[in-house]
Amino acid sequence: MAMVRELPVDERPRERLLALGPGFLSNAELLAIVLRNGSREKSALQVAQEILGMHREDGVSALARMSAGELMGIRGIGSAKAAEIMAAVELGKRLSSSAVRQRAVVTCPEDAADYAMPRFRYEDRENFAVILLNVKNHILSMPIVSVGSLTASVVHPREVFKVAIQQTAASIILVHNHPSGDPTPSKEDIEITARLVQVGRVMDIPVLDHIILGNDNYISLKEKGVIK
Repeated sequence: MAMVRELPVDERPRERLLALGPGFLSNAELLAIVLRNGSREKSALQVAQEILGMHREDGVSALARMSAGELMGIRGIGSAKAAEIMAAVELGKRLSSSAVRQRAVVTCPEDAADYAMPRFRYEDRENFAVILLNVKNHILSMPIVSVGSLTASVVHPREVFKVAIQQTAASIILVHNHPSGDPTPSKEDIEITARLVQVGRVMDIPVLDHIILGNDNYISLKEKGVIK
């Protein structure tokens, strides 16, 4: 493959973006623009294709999980480029999350899952968060209260209800992700849910639901009958 500068002008990623808009570019072309240049042997487009092809899963999903060390293991990617890629990915996550958060009222489990999914879709560790609601079920915020391992997060009622009290939440929805992609609740998930529901009753801050996020899917423990 020719170097990007050797391509006809109308085939270069940056020129195509300016002429047609970003929606017409492939993932590799967009990443090549972020990279700007490649190595002595490879063009920026070839390096971008290598990055996106490193995992069997969708390349963009894999990119969202890659560490600086993994990126720097690719010839042509130094610390500066790795930082630029990670910053671009994080900005994309935040923009996606911001768009969803325009709908800031929870009327059903799907609303809560849609709100939380952009934040946790690419996490490779279990994150436990709390959606804080006011009396009209408007979302106040969604603080993360615990970050665990690949397979489990440990959360204490103290952390959960501390943030609820600080923001005077009227009720809360528990949220955590399963990095495996399977949102099926574990025995521990059900046990911690029961414990937090009990504490919520004592604190007069009811736990309305516990949403477990998988790979673009979710399970509501309220709908499953775990929360009465």
